[in-house]
Amino acid sequence: MPNSPQDMMRAVIAKLPAKTGRGFDEWVALTREQAIDQLGLSKNGEIVNWLKREYGLGHSTAFILAVEALKPADYIAPTDEQLIDAQYAGAKAALHPIFERVLAYVKTLGGDVRIETRQSYVAFARAKQFALIQPSTKTRVDLGLVLPGVAPSGRLTASTNFGSGSIDRRVALATPADVDAEIEGWLRQAYDHCI
Repeated sequence: MPNSPQDMMRAVIAKLPAKTGRGFDEWVALTREQAIDQLGLSKNGEIVNWLKREYGLGHSTAFILAVEALKPADYIAPTDEQLIDAQYAGAKAALHPIFERVLAYVKTLGGDVRIETRQSYVAFARAKQFALIQPSTKTRVDLGLVLPGVAPSGRLTASTNFGSGSIDRRVALATPADVDAEIEGWLRQAYDHCI
């Protein structure tokens, strides 16, 4: 079973030839030619609906193809390093050492930790996501944790609508020194919970 959005996307792409008789690149070219160039479709939802209606593709498959077909032909996806550099650019540059300190500790938790870089945050996962870190303001990084059963107290606050939606606790970090034994303990607990 796929464990992350990237795993799910790779699984969908790998199954395309067997399920449809066309590979990923063929589907993207067909979608660009027919839906975008010939029909003038320009929105993801329009293309998804067209692929589902015309070719009977499932929603996830159609969505992945639509996203790819809408990218410029010369599009080069940013690397994880480039995304992280962008997150901590400009006024948020001083927060980068906080991220580095959290990342260094998370890497010690186990060989099964996956580091999943998103546009605005970095998620930490194993079987599922257990934490994330996000530069929220110019002066604060928020560390989100999955800690069911751990009551908010002190600097550990309740959290909703943060990250993937599974994050239920949040801690504000203003300096690398804020990443102390208490933070490491919460990260360990979140990691241990997500097996």
